[in-house]
Amino acid sequence: MSLAQPHVLIDATAVPADRGGVGRYVDSLVAALDADGARLSVVCQPRDAQLYAELAPGTRIVPAAESVATRTARLTWEQTSLPRLARRLGVDVVHSPHYTSPLASSAASVVTLHDATFFTDAMLHSSVKARFFRAWTRASLRRAALCVVPSQATADELARVAGANRSSLHIAQHGVDGARFHPPSPEEVGAVRRTLSLGPAPYVAFLGALEPRKNVPALIRGFAQACRGRADPPSLVLAGQPGWDGQVERALDAVPHRVRVIRAGYLPFEQLSGFLGGASVVAYPSLGEGFGLPVLEAMACGASVLTTRRLSLPEVGGDAVAYCGVGAGDIAAALTDLLDDPARRAQLAGTAVRRAKDFSWAASAAKHREAYERAAMLRRRSRA
Repeated sequence: MSLAQPHVLIDATAVPADRGGVGRYVDSLVAALDADGARLSVVCQPRDAQLYAELAPGTRIVPAAESVATRTARLTWEQTSLPRLARRLGVDVVHSPHYTSPLASSAASVVTLHDATFFTDAMLHSSVKARFFRAWTRASLRRAALCVVPSQATADELARVAGANRSSLHIAQHGVDGARFHPPSPEEVGAVRRTLSLGPAPYVAFLGALEPRKNVPALIRGFAQACRGRADPPSLVLAGQPGWDGQVERALDAVPHRVRVIRAGYLPFEQLSGFLGGASVVAYPSLGEGFGLPVLEAMACGASVLTTRRLSLPEVGGDAVAYCGVGAGDIAAALTDLLDDPARRAQLAGTAVRRAKDFSWAASAAKHREAYERAAMLRRRSRA
């Protein structure tokens, strides 16, 4: 281990108990950095201390001593206690992996900005959330030594709508955890089918929060159209945390009685490979993503994936996924084509598994280490 490499403190206190995309990003990155021998400390919520100790056995794990359970408490802690912790640990870089960061810190600041949709598609978020994250995105672009972004599309959008200086943006694509996301065994698929009471029937899968950006109402309507005239239509299974999209309920209310839509809620990690890999199609007709981690995870599970060409999604899917428009009719037509063409689904599944191997958390960790080293160097130069 080089003595010149910076000591980095990752603030994992914003990670929720139910691991969505941000949680999977932080957990996987910490594990990959630790495996790569990075000089690392992680501050986290007390409930996560044991998890991070297992994920990163060579890393110093610091449970937050104060309550950070609510957003207000966490933000207050971030601005007051986190800089003191950074000084006490003697770290060179503080990595804030979800938009916000301490405004006054002796360490260099690296902030992850996941997407620019708070600017480009503000109506897809609650007004309070959109204003909050626009303000923090601007603050991070102005004050951080570097901002990590997960795709070229996100870098381009931040430059276009937020005036980001491209030299302050560092692209580090996400990876996929092959131990958790892999072509499933028949036993794994069977376990999910039993959990969801699916029996042997085919199904179309969606994985993600039920929020407007994910375009779930159009998926529901498109799925219902694709089921018309089918003697034995598949089910649509919506897995993920409930969101605030009121249009979902209206779309569900309009589904014909013979069309089955299952709201599975949050599925544990150990069931995701079976869920994604066991589906006839994984449909993810998002209106815009900073990266598109669910698409990559489905690809790694050998799924036939249908998504859109919005923002970063073609960077992830390449020629290994099928694409559609964002309207219900577009989704219906693409779903119909895939459901009626088993050979095409099999071809996509095989290509997807191969392409997913190009995205690893080890490669992502290496790109993050480049960001840390550059941020520490910039801080040293500013003090010289």
